[in-house]
Amino acid sequence: MTGAAFVNLPVRDLDAAVGFFTALGFVAAPRPPDARSAQLSFGAATHLVLHLPDAFAAFAGSAVCDTATAREVIVGLGVDRREQVDALVERAVAAGGTALGPAQDLGYLTMRGFRDPDGHQWSFLHLAG
Repeated sequence: MTGAAFVNLPVRDLDAAVGFFTALGFVAAPRPPDARSAQLSFGAATHLVLHLPDAFAAFAGSAVCDTATAREVIVGLGVDRREQVDALVERAVAAGGTALGPAQDLGYLTMRGFRDPDGHQWSFLHLAG
């Protein structure tokens, strides 16, 4: 096993979604102009693959979830320092996302959630120690 994770999500506007995630520090891979999907990386082992809805439905073999009424997944991304939790969520808000309240500090774990412009739920988290 390589230990890499690939998160696939549908998005309404591929260019806007790539812009949102690059504002959070994701690195976009080159893609052809007519691409229906885009790949980004967050660190060495986390990859995000964004698809236009029809491309996602074909890839998944099922309908796209309506993020206004349901969650298909909550993606949590670990960061190196506690300060990054709030800083990255604030960057998400500045780029068009929605914060889901203040950080939760459980002593051993600090996390804070947000929704991206397509309504997918995320959190940044830091494990103490």
